[in-house]
Amino acid sequence: MTGDARRRGLARVGPDAGLDDVLGVLEADGAVIIEDFVTDTVLGHLWADLGDALAESGYGGDATSGTRTRRVSSLFARTTELTPVVTHPLFLGAARAIMQRPVPIWMGRERVMVTPNIQISVTQAIQIHPGQGRQPLHRDDALHLRRHPGPTSRVQVMLALSEFTELNGGTLVIPGSHHWDDERPPSYQECVPTEMAAGSALVFLGGVYHGGGANREAEPRTGLTIGLDLANLRQEENQYLAVPKIAAMAYPEEVRRLLGYDSCPPDLGWVEMRNPYTVLDHADVDPPLLGSM
Repeated sequence: MTGDARRRGLARVGPDAGLDDVLGVLEADGAVIIEDFVTDTVLGHLWADLGDALAESGYGGDATSGTRTRRVSSLFARTTELTPVVTHPLFLGAARAIMQRPVPIWMGRERVMVTPNIQISVTQAIQIHPGQGRQPLHRDDALHLRRHPGPTSRVQVMLALSEFTELNGGTLVIPGSHHWDDERPPSYQECVPTEMAAGSALVFLGGVYHGGGANREAEPRTGLTIGLDLANLRQEENQYLAVPKIAAMAYPEEVRRLLGYDSCPPDLGWVEMRNPYTVLDHADVDPPLLGSM
């Protein structure tokens, strides 16, 4: 990356930008800032539901989790206010357009196209406190041992619950690094800091090198992240244990299915040979009894 590119910072669009425009930036850079991603009302509700949990959580135990960083997971069990985040058309729409690509398979002597769906894989509120150093640069899709360059298997959002700046730990990103192969290591000199107001969001691909920045200010920097993965891959966070069925029921059907209560074509995730959404439709019935219904 050139010095001029670093000074320009990450590309940014407004909340009413066209999906094609966002897809173009993601293809080229692997990351884009969407301003005014949520309303002040949604932001206030999220702080009300998650602020105390963050304040009560301990710091991480290593450089990756952050020895001056607080993290809270199981977010869909802690708040009912995430629908406008996970279903935002420039996040969910981009994730579907990028990852839900038809794949050819043989069924007997017939060649058919199968399109996988996507699911919520990881959720965390992340609060970087003063004195936290830079997080090691990494790719989030490395969890699935993906090879690069290759098809995208994760699209992620980092919502700013507080302002992100270069000095307070705004997420470091290497634009275009999703195009690199696996032999090229990342360096901090190639990073661009995420700078955005509270309520704005960074959307980025799983193959992009990134990491939390160092907080050299006096106040913590707080973000909320949700990762969407291909549904034929294991979820990073076990949503079925992290989010009780009663908590999942507080969300609309689209979100319940994104949490994993859905089958992935051609036939992954069933319960008693049925779509797992049946478990939520009959919340009072144990799964072994579903087959007789």
